[in-house]
Amino acid sequence: MIYFDNSATTPIYPQALDTYIKTSQRIIGNPSSLHDLGTQAGRLLEQARKQIAELMQVKTNEIFFTSSGTEGDNWVLKGTALEKKKFGRHIIISGVEHPAVAETAAQLAENGFDLSIAPVDDNGRVQVDELNKLIRKDTILVSIMAVNNEVGTIQPIQEISHCLAAYPTIHFHVDAVQAIGKVPKEQWLTDRVDFATFSAHKFHGPRGVGFIYWKHGRKLAPLLNGGGQENNQRSGTENVAGIVSMAKALRLYMDKKQEKPEHTAIIRRYLIEALQEYKNVTVFSKATADFAPHILCFALKGVRGEVLVHALEEKQIYTSTTSACSSRKKMASSTLHAMKVPDSLATSAIRVSLDESNTIAEAEQFMVIFNQLYIKFAVLN
Repeated sequence: MIYFDNSATTPIYPQALDTYIKTSQRIIGNPSSLHDLGTQAGRLLEQARKQIAELMQVKTNEIFFTSSGTEGDNWVLKGTALEKKKFGRHIIISGVEHPAVAETAAQLAENGFDLSIAPVDDNGRVQVDELNKLIRKDTILVSIMAVNNEVGTIQPIQEISHCLAAYPTIHFHVDAVQAIGKVPKEQWLTDRVDFATFSAHKFHGPRGVGFIYWKHGRKLAPLLNGGGQENNQRSGTENVAGIVSMAKALRLYMDKKQEKPEHTAIIRRYLIEALQEYKNVTVFSKATADFAPHILCFALKGVRGEVLVHALEEKQIYTSTTSACSSRKKMASSTLHAMKVPDSLATSAIRVSLDESNTIAEAEQFMVIFNQLYIKFAVLN
């Protein structure tokens, strides 16, 4: 089996799974309970928070736990809207955001907020000058992802941060789900970033848990009300085992933050160069520093993306049609659409996403199988 769908989800580290199992078995108390079992669970929860904060080089009270990157994105957008609506109702996102941001922003627009879409260039990179022109007196939020999940474009967060320095009251949110451990942190977690969202299963942690970086002093309205957990900001009994396992996975992942991008970049470069030899293949991801080292998006002209994905699957090679969150909807990539790629080509796009466990030998085998499929589809067409 060749697993090239790591941007959709990563296999949990055995050590993180072991931590999850042991914590589930041994820590039975509710962190909110007053007895010793609750105190024990609460202490473990705070140890995990401290560990994550240290790994992120932020304050412990700036880490808040969630169930996913999607919840984090929803919380920041809706929490900002509720908290700041008396000051303004204008929100800016880019045209290449993950559905967790794009659809949340659209829902806010349906409920009386004003939404502007910052354009991108033909590489999917936000045009900062154009974004700057969209800022108004009533702008309350700018939300831009760090790394595009479909083609891998690294967004100019530092440049946008410099632009927003003149607007200190605007919340600046970065969806960093695809960036952590793959792109240097200083490129996407600047001093101007107010909120950043993360998901454990993107860095070999368990599914169903994530966290938010929330700059001290900024304000959000709670997305979930109830028991007052997470300092009265996110109610619901905490997933202690998941959180502790996430902290373990993040530590293991960050231990490899130097060699992992270099390793995946070599494999990605090989695949890009090999695919570019085919006349009917269009590669959307570039082998340059403006693109993340683990994501590769390309299209085989005349073959729908889902057809190629399933053809590869029959050979035990697992990929996806751009975003896994959109792949079952059988629609053209929103990112490629924003890049002005024709729909006829965008519907043929698939995504290969790599991790440190992948090898050049797997990439070579991928190209052997792809060549066979290329010939087969050429005959059929």
